[in-house]
Amino acid sequence: MEQTALRPKPMPGQETGGGRKPGSARRPHAARRRGRRFTSVLFGLLVAAVLVLSGVGLGMVGTTVIGTGRLAELQRQVGLHPGGPSAPAQPGPARPSATPPSTPSPAPAVATLGLEVVDAEKAGALVVGVHVPGPGYTAGLVRGDVLLVFGRTRIDTADDLARAVADARSGREIVLTVRHRSGGYQQLTAVPGVVT
Repeated sequence: MEQTALRPKPMPGQETGGGRKPGSARRPHAARRRGRRFTSVLFGLLVAAVLVLSGVGLGMVGTTVIGTGRLAELQRQVGLHPGGPSAPAQPGPARPSATPPSTPSPAPAVATLGLEVVDAEKAGALVVGVHVPGPGYTAGLVRGDVLLVFGRTRIDTADDLARAVADARSGREIVLTVRHRSGGYQQLTAVPGVVT
């Protein structure tokens, strides 16, 4: 009696025989996928290198241009002109000028509520943004509120509110009349501040 060896049935897609091992099935598309992956990685690295290098280059150019312009402005304020008659002939300690350099006076402090507003559909200034922290947030204003009165000034547009806030003194309480999104009216007290 002859004994037969038990062999597992081949999996679908695998050929029987041929001398190949069961785990070495041929994948014709694997090489193309590896090539595409390699190409994609190389392209990504190239793009990243170009972006990094161009960002550094543009940053350095911007710094140089800004620095040179500021130097020229300072020289004009002091009265020095490169190569001009008032420039020192020899390098050495700088001689003090007879006239002190004029310093620009600081801009006057302008009061702010810390709000972003647009014109409302009817009258008033519609609040579209509230800065946290800020005077408007502290007073209780929320997005969607419509400012109708600022102190004793009627607000018809966002420009009216901007002028009223600019004319207000910082640190002084102001009563605001507000229409909420739900339709209710409320009077809030705000203290305009200064942004530093």
